[in-house]
Amino acid sequence: MDCFIPLPDIRTDILPDAFPNPFDYETHPSCILALEKLKCHLPDPEQMPKGKMYGLMIVKNNLGETGMIVAYSGNETEENQEIPFVSQVFEITDPNGFFRKEEQVLNALNQEIESLIHSDFLKHIEVQLSEKVKESQAFIEQAKQEMKKAKQLRAQKRKQLTDKKVLAELIRESQREKSEFNRLKKGFNNEITELEAKRNNKLTEIEHLKLKRRNKSAQVQQRIFDSYIFLNSLGEQKSATSIFKHYNNSVPPAGAGDCAAPKLLHYAYNNHLQAITMVEFWWGPSPANEIRKHGYFYPACKSKCEPILDFMLKGLRIEKKEDKRKPKVEVLYHDKAIIVVNKPEGLLSVPGKDEEESVYTQVKKLFPESEDPLIVHRLDMATSGIMVLTKTKTAHENLQKQFLNHTVKKRYTALLDGITKEKSGVINLPLCVDTRDRPRQMVSYNHGKPALTKWEVIEYKNNCTLIHFYPETGRTHQLRVHSAHKEGLNTPIVGDQLYGKKDRRMMLHAEQIEFIHPETNQTIAFDCPL
Repeated sequence: MDCFIPLPDIRTDILPDAFPNPFDYETHPSCILALEKLKCHLPDPEQMPKGKMYGLMIVKNNLGETGMIVAYSGNETEENQEIPFVSQVFEITDPNGFFRKEEQVLNALNQEIESLIHSDFLKHIEVQLSEKVKESQAFIEQAKQEMKKAKQLRAQKRKQLTDKKVLAELIRESQREKSEFNRLKKGFNNEITELEAKRNNKLTEIEHLKLKRRNKSAQVQQRIFDSYIFLNSLGEQKSATSIFKHYNNSVPPAGAGDCAAPKLLHYAYNNHLQAITMVEFWWGPSPANEIRKHGYFYPACKSKCEPILDFMLKGLRIEKKEDKRKPKVEVLYHDKAIIVVNKPEGLLSVPGKDEEESVYTQVKKLFPESEDPLIVHRLDMATSGIMVLTKTKTAHENLQKQFLNHTVKKRYTALLDGITKEKSGVINLPLCVDTRDRPRQMVSYNHGKPALTKWEVIEYKNNCTLIHFYPETGRTHQLRVHSAHKEGLNTPIVGDQLYGKKDRRMMLHAEQIEFIHPETNQTIAFDCPL
């Protein structure tokens, strides 16, 4: 099926000369125009049971015509017949393919395992075993009590009797009681052991089936990743297995290759289309845990797509960001123990994988006598404001305990992209990393760590909300997620590319901090206004 959708209204002179970086891009006007044409063919977001990530790519065919191709993330079949979506890189849902056949084998194993787990035989054995254990325990307790009483009676008789024959009979009576007790106890133990053996035989059978299922599942998954064959513009081919092994010596995560970006590039290369620019956007209701908002543009996910796109983009000319000089920290205060700085936005707190320049490196140069580790807490690269560092290990240990005990008072100021319904409140949403898309965080009541934020509105202006945040905990991206999540304020911070819309910068600033000085033990506070 030809998935090329002509776009005759888009002027070729406005098209970019280089393909965008899928993980950090400005949405090109041609994509905005294409999306406007596409919107009327997408499902009604109000009627969708769940939202979905879509992607569109501006391309040129071999006739020089401009058009777009469209994809969605996931491997389920899209019911929308109005849009000719590009095909999967590997059709895992093909009813005649190996996966469906192997899926039947796995389903049969699942049914067999479930049947054994919930079998009447296993339930009956468990009941028998439980009853026999209770009966044994009751017998032992009662027998011990009776033997104790008998022993006390014999002791009283020994004090009153001198006949050696009678005393000898008392000893034999004691021995008979112990012998009978041990015989009955052994009988109970034998019955319990026999029941346990029957149960364990069945459990072993279940474990063997589980191991068989696990091995079969691993074999199927390996074959799937070997079947995902990706192209790049140089005409090279690689499987998902070899891409991830070469990239970071790992195995592909579930769903690798099913996102929109790899599908679009794969189709373009296979059909001799020139890839010009692209975007990915969320359409429909927000998910429960992740932050995705209807109509918002998002970068490609890292864990599943970065290795694949690193290979697929080879040979394309990629847009490069201007190599701006890193901004410098402003020292607000320092003494023998601590250093307080105003961190500019765009500067890492500590050196990163691809970026050495940071608050740490700059402060280390300014105060070379300071002992490591200097960093006590961090601010996101896109966040500006107050950071406290230490000059001595003793001061570091002291301040670290204050942060861990949540006794440090902090106030942030943020500009939110919308109007909040309430004027103040408390957000209590546990957070954890989204392992499928690091460093993005998500709300999880099962796996998340407690995260608490107090907040109050300062003013409303130009359909935005100026707000103060008072975080009680210091989780990664806490304020950003609590702002954007639908169970939080449902209003992202302006310029937050991960959870909202990209802008010239993220409007989040650490404005105040208060703590106990590690040497003087006096309360000390700093203010760094916007």
